Amino acid sequence: MIGNLPLGTAIGALLIGMLASIAGGALGGVITGGKALGNQLAAFMGSFYGQVAGTAGVFLGLLLAAYLI
Repeated sequence: MIGNLPLGTAIGALLIGMLASIAGGALGGVITGGKALGNQLAAFMGSFYGQVAGTAGVFLGLLLAAYLI
């Protein structure tokens, strides 16, 4: 247990958050830079940078939730 949050729940939420940030980053990359870079390159770059920011945000959110609950 992490605080009052079960470990399985925390790991599951982290994995779901990582997958959602990859998908959201890829979609945002295609919308933002699809014409300039090409859809495949924009999706690749968006998924990479989306995961970097999204994983950090989900991890900090889980830490905060674990100690506030």
